[in-house]
Amino acid sequence: MNSTETRQEIVVGVDPRGGWHPAVAWGADEAQLRRLQLRLVLSVPPRGDTEHADDSPHHRRLEEDGRRTLTEAISWAQARRPEAVVTGSLLDGFPGRQLALLSHRVRLVVLGTRRLRRVEEILSSGSVVIPVTAQAGCPVVVVPDADDTDEDGQDPPYLVVGVDGSEPSGAALALAFEEADLRRCALHAMAVWQPPVFTLSSGDTLFHDERRHLSETVAGWREKYPDVELRPEVRIGSPVEVLAEAGERALGVVVGRRGQGGYTGMRVGSVVHGLLHRAHCPVITVPAP
Repeated sequence: MNSTETRQEIVVGVDPRGGWHPAVAWGADEAQLRRLQLRLVLSVPPRGDTEHADDSPHHRRLEEDGRRTLTEAISWAQARRPEAVVTGSLLDGFPGRQLALLSHRVRLVVLGTRRLRRVEEILSSGSVVIPVTAQAGCPVVVVPDADDTDEDGQDPPYLVVGVDGSEPSGAALALAFEEADLRRCALHAMAVWQPPVFTLSSGDTLFHDERRHLSETVAGWREKYPDVELRPEVRIGSPVEVLAEAGERALGVVVGRRGQGGYTGMRVGSVVHGLLHRAHCPVITVPAP
């Protein structure tokens, strides 16, 4: 089931600890834009590092609490977008593993984030963002906590996409143009040049070569999406810092993901990892096709 035509659901991971509203809101809005079903998922992990069934009283209480949270989230999403078809699934197992498996059968996975520290990403069995982003078979949207976002919105609204000429970057461009067209917003296509000698400036020949390469890379997409206002730009600096700054008031930053997750399922690439910690807008990570 690899064709996007067969992937008719957007999945949102619901955190039983709370703070799920921004992610559910993003997923509900996207489901309406794309006319897809919205599926809210809450997974109850077993005690210890095991995938065996847990029938303890503690686990049953977690299931009851999870079912109540899921019901509340479904009602909230339906109230926000009455036109959307919203369903829910209560699963058994570690959330990261369950959502990574689901990602190979759905169009998009949406997660919230609690700004985990690096040690928590690696050691916590409940950590979700890094392993799902690293292993997902579809784009993953990581929506920041509500207090990280700009309540005044964007004027005018825009998306940011990172472009570096790679295959994952091409997949990111495809999704970014599609999103900008759906949302009727501008698209800032950013190529970030980090030369080995930082004394070089925007007047150098190599910098102009980068600008020409960016223009050639986006040329075909301009023709396919003529209604999208495109703003290509090349900047010098750290890709993480430049993209995070460019997306400070954006609807989201779209980037390609390199690699397949490695043995531990934790490899997402330095730029993606940095943006997940640094960006204050949603980060949309797209795997190579």
